[in-house]
Amino acid sequence: MKKIISYIINTIKEEYKFIIVLLLLFIIFEFPLNYYIIIGGGTSDVSSRIKVEDKYKSNGSFNISYVEELKGTVITYLLSYVVPSWEREDANLYKYNDKESIDDIEFRSNLDLLYSNGNATYWAYTLANKEIKKIDSKIYVITVFDDYKTPLKIKDQILSIDGNSYDDVNEYKEYMQTLKENDIVTIKVLRDDKEKEIKSKLYKYKDRLILGVGLQTIDKYKTDPKVNIKFKNSESGPSGGLITTLEIYNQLTNNDLTKGKKIAGTGTIETDGSIGEIGGVEYKLLGAAKANTDIFLVPYGNNYKDAVKYKKKHNLKIKLIEVKNIEEAIEKLNSLK
Repeated sequence: MKKIISYIINTIKEEYKFIIVLLLLFIIFEFPLNYYIIIGGGTSDVSSRIKVEDKYKSNGSFNISYVEELKGTVITYLLSYVVPSWEREDANLYKYNDKESIDDIEFRSNLDLLYSNGNATYWAYTLANKEIKKIDSKIYVITVFDDYKTPLKIKDQILSIDGNSYDDVNEYKEYMQTLKENDIVTIKVLRDDKEKEIKSKLYKYKDRLILGVGLQTIDKYKTDPKVNIKFKNSESGPSGGLITTLEIYNQLTNNDLTKGKKIAGTGTIETDGSIGEIGGVEYKLLGAAKANTDIFLVPYGNNYKDAVKYKKKHNLKIKLIEVKNIEEAIEKLNSLK
């Protein structure tokens, strides 16, 4: 053992300059940049992530359509100029202001997935006439707006305002409207797993009073039959909401919406059941086409128009279906032959 240690020490002494250069190069190339690097896209059968107790089987499949991306570093940024299919995307596009970090973006993206899963569960069970009951709600700060001074921080969980606790962010907003501009409110938050009371001023924005932050509610439900939804850490974001809802609904009902086809799609699922637009629809459509998908579901409006243009330009052999809300999506899939 002494000989080995002695050999290592002598090697380091002799080659220390080379070792230092290697370490510097590693640090430089791994230095984080304010970019995401888009490296491709594809589809994945969502049934592996969603399990309804005593589910009905499907002859086809619902697939989330995703875009693969890497965190921007010096090395991935430089490679994006060399690899033809890699593209750079400025992380500022995901930020509400310049003060936000990549970590803030990823926190918001993870919350978006939880929000989406909650809405998907609610609508799938409601439309399938199955038992569902809300058992928990959490409200988080997801952004702090530039024009306002507030002690609130991204990731804070709101527990109460002036001793009032609500399950819905709209109820907090209604309470604040009973107060006056510049009033000071006492907010109890959960920050870093510790409860803390802070004081914050109310600001006037148009015809309402605000705290100067963006808030998001995450709901949790008890269902019968039980459902378990588990996505990978890399699959955060709200764009799989449409497909998640359809997969849960399909497992709950004895009416196979897939008709034996491979179906992919993209779009958020909102609290009112509407399907919201997403970014990067062209990447997701191309990934679905390369995966030999039969049908691609697209949110109504600009997403659908962009998808139609991209399909025509690249002569893609895939059927596009435009949807406004989850009920329309189910109706159009039911009408397929």
